[in-house]
Amino acid sequence: MTVYTAVPETASELLVTLAHHRDRPRLREQAIEAWLPLARHLAQRYSGRGEPTDDLIQTATVGLIKAVDKFDPSYGVDFAGYAIPTIIGEIKRHFRDRTWSVRVPRRLQELRLAITEANSTLTHSLGRSPTVADVAIHLGVSEEDVLEGLEGARAYNATSLSTPIGADGTTSLGDTLGGEDDQFELAETRVALGPALATLSEREQRIVALRFYGNLTQSQIADRIGISQMHVSRLLTRSLAKLRSELHESSLQ
Repeated sequence: MTVYTAVPETASELLVTLAHHRDRPRLREQAIEAWLPLARHLAQRYSGRGEPTDDLIQTATVGLIKAVDKFDPSYGVDFAGYAIPTIIGEIKRHFRDRTWSVRVPRRLQELRLAITEANSTLTHSLGRSPTVADVAIHLGVSEEDVLEGLEGARAYNATSLSTPIGADGTTSLGDTLGGEDDQFELAETRVALGPALATLSEREQRIVALRFYGNLTQSQIADRIGISQMHVSRLLTRSLAKLRSELHESSLQ
């Protein structure tokens, strides 16, 4: 990062002496302030991706503070070489945690990023779009893991229910969603009704069918069967009582 060659030599010296100096809090603050341009520069590289620049700078600063606190000069690595991946990692975690429309496990978020990078690499090396098997071999995971990662990637962006659809634009996506269907509440009753009807005698079944499926009156049923209207009423009342009893027992099972 040649852009940072202008960082004062004293800033690097601060990091070398920071670990054991008795005035560590003051030196730590000076070191963070001296390297803030690095954090701001890295944050700017990720601007324009849907997150406020101020939030990215704040996130990058957190990464810088972590780098300052964990840096060990005895490892033989200069601070910039250690801080840059630390800060970038913090920014990427910010995007993973904040920009998904639907919350998915961190494992799938990271797998999505790995799949995206693998697709780019393999497309260049293979000269074609990679298959699921190609990506799985490249990442050292199973094809099922790749498919799961691709499915989880759909949660990165969500479509508003108010999005217009159709040529005239008068219908929104939300209009296509189904509403509550009261008939669903009767589905189980209909399923249980068949066995319950089977418990009735043939004449009782016919009377019930003529009354509720044929929409005939009791007098019309009486004329068709050849019995009195009063007898039809008694048979119908008895049949309905049997059906209620059978349906009740069925609901308890």
